[in-house]
Parts: sequence; C-alpha cells; structure tokens
Amino acid sequence: MVNWTDLGSPLSIKTFSWVKDSAWAGQTIERDGKFYWYVPMEQTTKGMAIGVAVGDSPIGPFKDALGEPLVFDKFGDIDPCVFIDRNGQAYLAWGNPTYKYVKLNRDMISYDTSVGDQGIFRGPMTVEAFGKRSDTKRDTAYEEAPWIYRREGRYYLFYAGGPVPEHLAYATGPSPAGPWTYGGVIMPTQGGSFTNHPGVVDYKGHTYLFYHNGGLPGGGGFTRSVCVDELKFNADGSISPFDMTNEGPAPVATLDPRQRNEAETIAWESGVETEPSSQGGVAVTDIDAGDFIQVRNVDFGSNSPRTFRVSVAAEQGGGTIEVRLDSITGPKIAQLKITATGGPNSWKTLATPASGATGVRDLFFVFGSTSEARFKFDWWQFE
Repeated sequence: MVNWTDLGSPLSIKTFSWVKDSAWAGQTIERDGKFYWYVPMEQTTKGMAIGVAVGDSPIGPFKDALGEPLVFDKFGDIDPCVFIDRNGQAYLAWGNPTYKYVKLNRDMISYDTSVGDQGIFRGPMTVEAFGKRSDTKRDTAYEEAPWIYRREGRYYLFYAGGPVPEHLAYATGPSPAGPWTYGGVIMPTQGGSFTNHPGVVDYKGHTYLFYHNGGLPGGGGFTRSVCVDELKFNADGSISPFDMTNEGPAPVATLDPRQRNEAETIAWESGVETEPSSQGGVAVTDIDAGDFIQVRNVDFGSNSPRTFRVSVAAEQGGGTIEVRLDSITGPKIAQLKITATGGPNSWKTLATPASGATGVRDLFFVFGSTSEARFKFDWWQFE
C-alpha cells in the first residue's frame, strides 16, 4: 500500500469508435475471470454516455464490449460505480445531480430493462438520504461519484457532496439499492481541487479510501493526484470525519530487494517520468541530476547483499545512480556509473558492489546525469 508500479495506460478512447474526444472517471471490476471497465465518455453527437470495455487482465489489453454505449440516460451520465453483491447480483450506479442505478445481468455488459424506468432506477433525492445542501441550488448534498461498499451486513454509499468545491460524504442502507440514510461528512472540502471522488476497498485486514487532490506543484481542478488513506470505522459502523494527509497509509508488507523490482515501482519520486519500454512494460526516463526515487519498507534481512544490478539504456555514458538508505543524504550502500549501452533503447545489465544494507529500510535512488548523459532505468536487484 506504499509502493506503486506504473503499468502504463491499458485503455484509450480510440478503442471506442463512438466516442468523440474525452473520457471521465471510470471503474474496473473482475467477474468470472474477466475485467470490465466502465467509462463515461462524450459521444460524437449526443453527449456523455457510459461505455464498457472488457479484458483478460487489469492491465489490458481491453476492447470495446458493445460497440455502443451501455447506458445513455441523456443527462448526468458520469462517474459509474459497479458493485457485485454476495448473492451475485451486480449493480451499476452513476449520476450527477441525480443518483441512478441499473441491475446488471450476469454478462456485465447488459442490464434488466423490465424493472424501473426501462431498467433505470432513480434514487429519491431527499435530505434524509443524502444530507442537507449548504446552498440553495438543490435540496441535497449529493453531487456525483457514487461508490457502493459492504461491511458487516451494512451497505455504504460514498459520494462527492456539494456545493463545489466538493467534500466526501456517505449514507448507509440495508441493500445496494437502499433505502439510504445519510451518515455524514467523512472528508471536508480541502486539497486544492474543486472535485473529489471516493473509492473504498479492503486489503489485508484494512479498509482504504482513495480520493484525489491538487496537492502537487501545478496541481488543481484538472491536474489532480490520486491519494489513499486508511479508513477507520467507529464501533457502531459510523465514520468520523478526517483530513487528507501527505503521508498516506502505513505499509502492510515489505518489499524483497533480492527479487527483480521494476524501476517504476515507486513510493515517492521527484523529477523523473515514465514511458513505454522498448523491451516491454514501462521504464523510468527524463532523469536529471538531483532527481530521486524512494521505495519504502525494503527488507534486507540480517545479511547485507554484496551486488547491486540494474538494467539501463544510455546513448552516452556519464550518468550515476547512488543507492542510499532512509533519505537522499542517508548512508550510501552502492554507487553505479552508467556506461554507454549502444543507444537510448539498447538495454544492458550493469553491476556494482554493495554493502551495509540490513533490516527494513527505505531505499533512495539518487540520480546524477546531464542532458548529454541521460539514461533510462528499467529494473534493479540486489544479490
């Protein structure tokens, strides 16, 4: 929950022949070994609609499952959320400013049109369900971005609340269809973005809230950063409000430095970029002097490794990688000089001695390079 691997972009709006030029916030879910990605996109002529792509893996490739929208209700068709209940019934919820949902069929790419309004249910937009709005634009605080979650027999509907700039709030109910009872605010308005968007998952005995902000340099309403913090429940199932953090959650596992690790597996970084690698996957690039990558909770054990290996590509030599513990100025356990490999897409494995790394530590790769000595970085490993 602290080191994240950049796997590139597995889906493009070019996959959908009926889409004009934009895609908004979507969600992916697995069922029966397939992964379904629900995405709100602007049609060439009729406005926003929700399409669905399908793939065999969460990292793709994905293809358009229908060749046309799955849902088009003519207004507010954004921010889809998909939830599969314990009895196997799947729900697709979405909507701004009205909360809507359909009951998906088992195939996940069609829905039951014999119920509701041609298959679409529209939630009662009441203060009892979604809380009182602080302005007079509408009655309720519900704005958009629904997310359904189940815990201990109770269903939670998380959502972005208005007015803009948004906060995050929740309601609870006895089923994925409600009826919903307003629970309160969980994250007050903050973070430098006019929107927010919740996602709640369980992992290794913890519950996590994903959201976004504009907290990085240059950040704002349309340049947002994905964030995550642990979500904690009170004994009665309620949730107390809490603020965004700069730190994120605590680690729940360690990383093994003696396995091959991708350079694009990162907790924090400064200055670097990523791009598709000529040998497959993703590589770190745009490396300048003073840039760094931090990897957290690396378990070296009681015996320090003796060798540090990397896969790099460089047209000219002269770059360096310093490997340090716990900070960019911490103890240096290895230093590697990058030699020319034959070109910017010619990959070579280089090695250098390592020493002094034991226990669970944070690892920093501190780079030295110039525009003439830039290199690309694909993977690393200690031995």
